[in-house]
Amino acid sequence: MIYDSLLRPALFRLRPEAAHELALRTLSLALGTRAARDFAARRLMREPFGELRRFGLTFRNPIGVAAGFDKNGVVARELCALGFGCVEVGSVTHVPQPGNPRPRLFRLPEDRALINRQGFNNDGAASLAERLARAPRPGCVLGVNIGKSRAVDLSDAAPDYLASFDLVRAHADYVAINVSSPNTPGLRELQRADALSSLLVALQRRNRELAESDHGRVVPLLVKVAPDLGEGGLELIVDVARRAGADGVIATNTTTSREGLRTGAAEVAACGEGGLSGAPLRERATKMIANLYRLARGSLTIVGCGGVFAAEDAWEKICAGASLVQLYTGFIYQGPTVARDLNDGLRRILDREGFKSFDEAVGWRAEELAG
Repeated sequence: MIYDSLLRPALFRLRPEAAHELALRTLSLALGTRAARDFAARRLMREPFGELRRFGLTFRNPIGVAAGFDKNGVVARELCALGFGCVEVGSVTHVPQPGNPRPRLFRLPEDRALINRQGFNNDGAASLAERLARAPRPGCVLGVNIGKSRAVDLSDAAPDYLASFDLVRAHADYVAINVSSPNTPGLRELQRADALSSLLVALQRRNRELAESDHGRVVPLLVKVAPDLGEGGLELIVDVARRAGADGVIATNTTTSREGLRTGAAEVAACGEGGLSGAPLRERATKMIANLYRLARGSLTIVGCGGVFAAEDAWEKICAGASLVQLYTGFIYQGPTVARDLNDGLRRILDREGFKSFDEAVGWRAEELAG
């Protein structure tokens, strides 16, 4: 209530990126001590379904923060204290880069959406690895999302990803491979079967090599895909991911589409290029999740992301086949209690629908939602 009536209106008076930076600083200050984080976690952390086992990891609940909110891993512990079962930091690149010129982040409040063309602005994989090494591990699952450095040609993408992977692997519970941001020129070309296969095979080979000196720990690898892929493209990605031994798919990244927006065309056009996230992405992402679930036949864990604001939105993703759910834009619009609210709501829905367990509900409407 306080967030809706006071905090969000105050933040939304600032430019979006300034508001985001202020939110990160505020989280760092407010939850910077162990005592403050423990207090917040007691109020906000929920484990409504017991322990959830996903790609060899244990999640306290299915709700996570998507990559993009904490690019440099500065508030991972603080985000966990807000009740999230997982925090994914990044996207991070091997070469530090400033990203695209500002302004590069825009709100569409009428649509509960964002347009961003930030372009992987981050301090680099080495800086992230050093920061994570200095701090105690967060109280939830920690994922690290890696992308391609803008200065590197597509032909050299694999060595670039490998360099980032080498740096962050020891500090990550899983690593997500971002080949789908629309804000790095040519990046989505890496979703082609041949390019993605070469990349994933190289990463898995390095993963197994490094496991020999890390007590046999092979870090789960997930692939983050674009919502603008057709069914043929999805089939290829599922086939490649399975053959390469990837553990899951994050569906989806932002979309380049501007269809169905309530915001006026002139206002949308003034935002320029970039990826659209938030409520307008909900149905598109859900349909993709359902198709992935149908194609993968249980061989890949699906993480649902796109247009999640309320428990019913998360439930829809789960019914389509998502075993975990992430949000970013919904977090910005709904505020710091969103993980608690979603988990409490999901528990009520599960009881209402008569399911005995969370996993029993995953994918039960996939055929219907695939469209």
